[in-house]
Amino acid sequence: MARTRPRPAASPRAPRIALALAGGGPLGAIYEIGALCALDDALDGLDLNACDHYVGVSAGGFIAAALANGISPRELCETFIEDRPRLDGFDPAWLMQPAWGEFARRLRTLPRLAGEAAWSWLVQGKALSQAAERLGAALPAGVLDNDIIHREIARLFSLPGRSNRFGDLRSRLTLVATDLDSGEAAPFGQPGWDHVPISLAIQASAALPGLFPPVEIDGRHYVDGALKKTMHASVALDEGVDLLLCINPLVPYHATPDATHEGRIPALVEGGLPVVMSQTFRSMIHSRLVLAFERYERTYPDTDIVLIEPDQRDAELFFANTFSYRQRREMAEHAYQRTRALLKLRAGRLEPQLARHGIRINHALLADPAQRLIDTRWQPADSAVAMRLHRVLDELQRRLPTAA
Repeated sequence: MARTRPRPAASPRAPRIALALAGGGPLGAIYEIGALCALDDALDGLDLNACDHYVGVSAGGFIAAALANGISPRELCETFIEDRPRLDGFDPAWLMQPAWGEFARRLRTLPRLAGEAAWSWLVQGKALSQAAERLGAALPAGVLDNDIIHREIARLFSLPGRSNRFGDLRSRLTLVATDLDSGEAAPFGQPGWDHVPISLAIQASAALPGLFPPVEIDGRHYVDGALKKTMHASVALDEGVDLLLCINPLVPYHATPDATHEGRIPALVEGGLPVVMSQTFRSMIHSRLVLAFERYERTYPDTDIVLIEPDQRDAELFFANTFSYRQRREMAEHAYQRTRALLKLRAGRLEPQLARHGIRINHALLADPAQRLIDTRWQPADSAVAMRLHRVLDELQRRLPTAA
């Protein structure tokens, strides 16, 4: 009689890990790079270039796409923070080119719009203020050129070992924009949306209204993905993941009576419109995030969700201007150290969560006071590219004081 061979035990399934990155402008990207470097250093068993799913919105979209393309957090840091380019001539200065094409296109419409306004006022008898509203269409929809974002990222992702096609990546990548005409989310990279080049999806997801013109794709116009939701983490949760890591760089500032910070205002109202608008914007987007995460915990009880974001009492990060590139080294180091401190503080809760997915906290690294992101022994002389970028961003900071 033939004996039935015992079936081998099924090998344990590898944990499915997703990473979701919110937006936040240049400063948000700098914070995320610092935080990612801290996670990369302090969490043994976590490979940030081998997640199952990456979800990116706005500035977080480029970082998510870079990670999915095998570019490490340290490479991002050396290129964008330390002026030691590792990304094959990648020049961040092109992010700040004026949108001359948009200006010219709008200017060409001015004679027609002026004629329509005059006809409405003089012939149709409408109020002058009502007739003049037609001239608003001559104003540019954005002041900076984002076409170059698509071209330069396409070049970067077309180098050997990388791809500008969603379907070629080993991991799932979703970059979320907002359809301007419907207000609905556009999840580029998902089925039906994956024919769009990654670089074009990044351009659309980061098209902050007023700063960059809307991006036309397949006859529709798209703007910043954060208009609909702050993070869009549910895109990954709906597909089923075991561990979701989220990084959100923008939080409202909690000004306590005993909070002190050299050179800072005693109350936010003393900062005038820029500070009030920044706090308002941050509060609005963060309240959406809080509600979303409460819903995630109820809807996806089998998924461990870890949110990394700044302490709301962090004055350094709140008062740093979103568009100030000069502070990039200090802010990246700040994000790195604060993320290390957060991991150490929350180790008791995080350790069992992460251990379920084969990830261990490196306590020795977290306890090492000498551990740094930026090598202070290496002080680079600003290159011509860096100097030009500094000037452009400082000018943008001056012109857009209410940017958040």
